Amino acid sequence: MMSLAEPLRLVAQSIATLVEGIGVVIVAIAVVLATVRFVNGLVARRRTLPSDSVRLALGRSLALSLEFLLGADILRTAVEPSWDEIGRLAAIATIRTALNYFLQREIAAEARMTGAEVLLAEDNSSRARAAA
Repeated sequence: MMSLAEPLRLVAQSIATLVEGIGVVIVAIAVVLATVRFVNGLVARRRTLPSDSVRLALGRSLALSLEFLLGADILRTAVEPSWDEIGRLAAIATIRTALNYFLQREIAAEARMTGAEVLLAEDNSSRARAAA
């Protein structure tokens, strides 16, 4: 008689593989889009470095992808975990959580800086209209 654990493990592994694939697709699409936007900026001769919006979009996509990849690792360990798998998951979760934390901090700082630049430009524009 087949135990319930084996089919459950197979389903969890299949779902984990799917979730992991989604994370990889997110990164691939984000890199392609960021590259296209960067090259468009170069061709238009606006910038030699990626704009903040390109970096922010790529950073957000990487953070989202890290969440999917962590979810896949949790699924792989969820069914019949060994102490070795739990230790590996803890190490992976710690590293990915730290990466995500610092990535989110950078995204937030860039967003604040970009928002401040927009507000400053709007304020200068308003002052120029008022002076005219």
